[in-house]
Amino acid sequence: MDTVMVDEREGSKLKWLWLAVLVIAVDLGTKYMATAMLTYGNPVPVIPSFNLTLLHNTGAAFSFLADAAGWQRWFFVALALVVSVVLTGWLKKLKANETWTAIAIVLILGGAIGNVYDRVVHGYVVDFLHFYWQDWHFPAFNLADTAITIGAAMMVLDVFRKPAEDSGDADRSK
Repeated sequence: MDTVMVDEREGSKLKWLWLAVLVIAVDLGTKYMATAMLTYGNPVPVIPSFNLTLLHNTGAAFSFLADAAGWQRWFFVALALVVSVVLTGWLKKLKANETWTAIAIVLILGGAIGNVYDRVVHGYVVDFLHFYWQDWHFPAFNLADTAITIGAAMMVLDVFRKPAEDSGDADRSK
């Protein structure tokens, strides 16, 4: 019985939480540096089509609800915390061979927590990565957003990587 319990713990995907902690640390560190070194709204050219531009986002992705009356701050905090609990529960239930999904989950988790920290402490999310092409500007973002996007893309790719029998659809295809 003790051997079975040890084996289950060794297969636990919670061991990947270190990656979420790394994402949070790097995200908050770069946001701190951007805040300390950049002037708000003043683009600093790095290479063609990329600037460092310090901006504060009170909304969600692409400044969604940024102009709302302030309720969105706590709504996004609550939403991110609920999603974080759900992701952690999902992570705990993964099988030993589901490493790709575990990495995707912890990237999203780390990014979500990095942005939650900003919302709670500052009332906005610090953004500073600013890509553009001629007169078209992509909304500024941060490393937490990047981790969330990579994690979400990994989950989408995972849907196409898994054979039908892994997803439980093998019986339906007959």
